[in-house]
Amino acid sequence: MYNKSLLSKNILAAAALSCGLSAQGAPAFQIERLEPANWWAGMQHPQLQLMLYGKDIAKLTPALHYDGVSLAGVERTANPNYLFVNLTLEKDVKPGDITLQFSLDGETVLSHNYPLLKRREASAKRQGFSAADVIYLLVPDRFANGNPANDNQPGMPDKLNRADDNGRHGGDLAGMQSALGYIADMGYTTIWPTPLTENNQSAYSYHGYAATDLYNIDARFGTNSQYRDFVAAANSKGIKVIQDIILNHIGNEHWWLKDLPDNNWLNNQEFLTGKPFIGTNHSRSTVQDPYASKIDSAQFTDGWFVDSMPDLNQRHPLLATYLIQNSIWWVEYANLSGIREDTYSYADKQFLSEWARRIMLEYPQFNIVGEEWSPNPLIVSYWQAGKQNKDGYVSHTPAMLDFPLYDAMLKALTIEESWNGGWIGLYEMLSNDHIYANPFNLVTFEGNHDTARIFSLLNEDINLYRMAISYLLTMRGIPQMFYGTEIAMQSPKFRDDGKVRADFPGGWAGDKVNAFTGKGLNTTQQTAQQLVKTLLNWRKTATAIHSGKLMHFAPENGTYTYFRYKDKQTVMVVMNKQSEPVTLDLARFSEVLPHGKTATEVISGKTIKLDKQLTVPARGTLVLDIR
Repeated sequence: MYNKSLLSKNILAAAALSCGLSAQGAPAFQIERLEPANWWAGMQHPQLQLMLYGKDIAKLTPALHYDGVSLAGVERTANPNYLFVNLTLEKDVKPGDITLQFSLDGETVLSHNYPLLKRREASAKRQGFSAADVIYLLVPDRFANGNPANDNQPGMPDKLNRADDNGRHGGDLAGMQSALGYIADMGYTTIWPTPLTENNQSAYSYHGYAATDLYNIDARFGTNSQYRDFVAAANSKGIKVIQDIILNHIGNEHWWLKDLPDNNWLNNQEFLTGKPFIGTNHSRSTVQDPYASKIDSAQFTDGWFVDSMPDLNQRHPLLATYLIQNSIWWVEYANLSGIREDTYSYADKQFLSEWARRIMLEYPQFNIVGEEWSPNPLIVSYWQAGKQNKDGYVSHTPAMLDFPLYDAMLKALTIEESWNGGWIGLYEMLSNDHIYANPFNLVTFEGNHDTARIFSLLNEDINLYRMAISYLLTMRGIPQMFYGTEIAMQSPKFRDDGKVRADFPGGWAGDKVNAFTGKGLNTTQQTAQQLVKTLLNWRKTATAIHSGKLMHFAPENGTYTYFRYKDKQTVMVVMNKQSEPVTLDLARFSEVLPHGKTATEVISGKTIKLDKQLTVPARGTLVLDIR
């Protein structure tokens, strides 16, 4: 099960060749797993912890002789099949193979050459995703099937079944890579695939959030090296890649579950021995609530999502180090530009602080976005780096998903205009930005793999859709769009994961509709795709949107107007929900709007003279670029 990557194969081969022999000629000790499989010279954090797994391997004593590397200690747990070896690496250590020797009663019985690799040039200076980017979120299994030969794999019981909304459909890395031209042409600059690591679950494995191996790509998507090649191919087209990482839980078919490293590796581990199941209460406010009971707080962080997703105990120092190193390993190995961290607040908060600190120590200009699914900006703001929290909690995670603004946008677009309904809710939600350490580094979005499709939520109204997309791509923050939104894909209004994550048209041989080429798209789909493409490609050079200031004006007559401005560029956005045109007196906006200028309306390409008045079409949206 572990021979999916070249590194893993090398480890096993080396272990088999170097293991000691018993009197009968059978291996006495063998390294079945060693994680991380390699490391790099020149990292900022000097400590490295190796997890070794093999029968009775804890009986062994390690030693090494390598300039710039010293053995800092050994840690053992209640399980004799695990050995944790702590190394200290000097800053000037040279790349090479570290020979680890393991002895029993003074006799060397096992040796292994551990690769210490050279880092890429300027690896530490990599740029994370920013407000100059637009993120394209896709579900790999549902996006494009570039290699049908990997659809089913030996030893993986969840087989291909496109007829099942919740089954495997066959999308993979090869399909994603073949679509890079389309993604770049549309104007997206960053890709966030839902998790690609192995999910060898018996069913419902396509989504990726129940990992069974944290160091290997799922074979139905491809291999580790193919993932690295995909990132390189994306980078060559000016596209960054974000990895989706889950620190809170794993799948119940993870290899640990067959032989847990320690007695308290999981929260509520007693469930595995027949004790009652304890699920999370999802009461995320308990983390900050000064009146919360300890029982409620513990159940939130330690309860399991479902019985097939064991909850990890990040308070265990060995597990905490393992998870931190795993995240850094993927960034360095695959050359990532960001991390999206799933179910953020469900993990231990002190661990989260150290996890992000360690990543940002290695990559100071990197970016990490956490998922805190709450419409309350007070709850979300707590987790962003730089926030001065009353309880003294310090976060190092630069960005958070802006669920409060998403919720407010949906309500503003679907609730009838009144003095306390419609646009006013969105206007007032934005005014809460003063509680964030950096609201311009929040990730805004129109939907994701857990929400109903935006076009359906807006009652398939193309005018409201135009407002939502225009708002997302001109508002402060880092916009993220869900695959298929650009062709107004639909779903039930209630949550139905399988239907929300439907196959992208054209991703499979024989598809009658092909969104990559435009073949078979109806008028609405074509209109939506052209709107997104126009705005995305305009946005690439719109510095006022990337880093400009923001000023908005209280909603009036069913319209909402705001400005983004910097240096010689001003962008004016007006949205009109009324069923008739509305004429605005431009004198109202004189403190930010240059008088008598000519603007280009981005969506239509028309030229508009800004003098005394501006008429906004019925149910219309204007994105005015004034330079």
